[in-house]
Formats: sequence, structure tokens, C-alpha cells
Amino acid sequence: MPWSDNSGNDGRGGGRGPQRGPWGQPPRDGGGNGGGGQGGGRGQPPDLEELLQASRQRLKRAFPRRGGGGAGGGNGGGAGGIPMTPRTVGLGLVILLGLWALSGVYQVDAQEQGVTTTFGKYAGITGPGLHWRAPMIQGVTLVPVDKQQTAYIGFSSTGAQASEENLMLTSDRNIVDISFTVDWKIDRAAPEAGELPNVAKFIFNIENPDSMVKAVAESAMRETVGGNRLGPIITSGQALVVEQTHQRIQEVLDSYQSGIEVLRVNMEKPEPPRAVRDAFADVIKARNEQAQMINEAQRASNQIIPVAEGEARKLVEEARAYSARVGADSIGQAERFNKIYTEYRRAPQVTRQRMYLETVEGVLGDMNKIIIDEEAGKGVVPYLPLDQLNKPKN
Repeated sequence: MPWSDNSGNDGRGGGRGPQRGPWGQPPRDGGGNGGGGQGGGRGQPPDLEELLQASRQRLKRAFPRRGGGGAGGGNGGGAGGIPMTPRTVGLGLVILLGLWALSGVYQVDAQEQGVTTTFGKYAGITGPGLHWRAPMIQGVTLVPVDKQQTAYIGFSSTGAQASEENLMLTSDRNIVDISFTVDWKIDRAAPEAGELPNVAKFIFNIENPDSMVKAVAESAMRETVGGNRLGPIITSGQALVVEQTHQRIQEVLDSYQSGIEVLRVNMEKPEPPRAVRDAFADVIKARNEQAQMINEAQRASNQIIPVAEGEARKLVEEARAYSARVGADSIGQAERFNKIYTEYRRAPQVTRQRMYLETVEGVLGDMNKIIIDEEAGKGVVPYLPLDQLNKPKN
């Protein structure tokens, strides 16, 4: 209802003072604030009653009352309501239905998939493009299925090395500091019959994917490191550690029905704890020197042993040849003796003389002497070129 001044100042003369508004300001034109009066004052804020009256006039012009009535000023009429006719009711329902239908339109990007639910229960998957859902009945969750995400273990969220060490125990009771990352995304592989799609598993079965992947990855790495010795982990066995960790992470995530695919595991070079890092460096240096000395000894051994084996084979072959020669010679001598003995039994004198001559020939054959029979040497000239007789015959 409009505000009225109860102080007795009606603005018609004779009053005790000028009429004031509800906040104590004087009237804009010095007169009363009648029902629809339009004050003409300058520099004064608008009256609350005038604002309400102007709003009522606009509503009257927009929605005229059923029985007619002008839009004139004054206090005579309040704002009329919208007539409840079948036409206006139907128009309102159509507008509400249109707004309800428009609110169900949504768009799925090329790198996303939409998981649709009906009263909270899985209803289907929508691909890229414009789609429609029933508002307040169906819900849609857009999931970036092709977005590659990374879990940092031993690193800060920005990828920088963390200040705290990520220490793990090896099978030989040594401690190693390992930092690694796990790249993952939602698996797009088609589900088996009767199973939910991987994107739906990701929505319904996981509450905090980043924390879960990080916890599973760290647990898998600790299990892998716990089954290997320190030496291979910090030297040549890093590829095997990464492969085993990747396999364990994927197996655990599959058992959780997470719908996540592990793309790769990237491990930084494992190092001992900072407190004993210098000592480990000395141990590694000593091992490298040991390996170098073993290699040098092996190289020298490879050079000496074949030569010795060759000489041993040579001596064995020479001994075998000598044995064969001596054996053959002995057999030949025995056979020769048997033949001579047979001939000796047939003609002893002739055989004896022949053996004597052959023995003398064998003994004196290489001697540089000339023997002249006394009977044959009579009348020989004192000087003879006897040395020429020893020249080999052509």
C-alpha cells in the first residue's frame, strides 16, 4: 500500500511544514505524494512509490486486464494479473516445454565421449556432435577419452624433481631412490559382451583417477624393485624394471575395472640415497676397475692359451710321427733280419762275405780316403790328382 504522511501535513496549506517521504526527503515539487502523481523536481532521487507505480503501469500495458481498463495514473487501480484462459495456459505450457527441450541439447567434442544415465543408471555412450537428453530424467558426463594424462611419482606436479626422496627396498636389502612417471588415458578398446564400455567403467568405478593411478604405480614399482637386486637396477637392468612395472600396473587397473590404458612408464636413472651416494659411487668405480682387469686377463688368456694348445698339439703329432717311424723301422729291420737269416741258412759263406762288404761300405763309404793296393800301385807316378777322384759324378 502507498505510504502516507501521518504527521498532519497534508500539503494543502496551513500545515506545520512540508510533507516528507518515507526516508525524510521533501516532496519533489513541494506538493503531496498523491496516488499517481508525477513529480517534476530536479536533482532529487525518485520516490519509491513512483517506482512501484511505474512498474504497475508497465505490467498493465503488457498484460491488460480481462475487463479492460485504461493505463491511466492515480491510485485507482492496482496491477492486474494474467488472465487464466486456456489460451494463456497452453501458451505457458508450450513455452515451458520448449525451454525444457532446449535445456537438454548438448555437444560432444571430437576428443570426448558422453556417458548417458537415466535416473542415475547407465544408458549409453554418445559420440562427437550434437545430442539431446531428457532434462531432470537423463544425465550426461563428458569424458576426454583421448586426453593423455601423467601421474608423477617422485616428482612434483609440474614435473620437477621432488625435494623428498622416493626410497625403495631391493631384494638384497639395499635402498634405492627411484622417480618415474606413468602416462595413461582411457582405453578405447571395444568391451566384451555384457560388460560396460571402458569410459563408463572410468566414470562409475573410480572416484579419484589421478590418486588411484599414482598409488597403483608406486605399489607396482615397489613390488618390482623388491624382486630385483640393486646392481641390475642401477646399471643394465632398468629396461626390465620398466617392463615389469608397466605390466603390473595394467594388471591391477584391469582388476579394478578402471577402463584405463597405461601407455608408458618413464623412469629416471635410479640412484642410491643421498647420504650414501658417494660411497656407492666408489663401489661402482671399484667394480668397473675389477671388470676391466678381468677383461684384460681374459684377453691375455685368449692370446696365450691358443698358442700353448697349438704347441701341445704339435708335440703330440711329432711324438706320434716318431712313434710311427720307429715302429715301422723296427718292423722293417725285423723283416730284413728274417730274410738275411733265411739266406744265411742257405749259403752261410756267401751271406757272411756279403754282410762284411756291406758293413765296410757303410763304414768307409763317407770317408775321404783313397786306398791303393800294393800290387796295383807299382809304377804309379808319385804325383796323382787324387782329389779329383772324389768329385761327384754327374
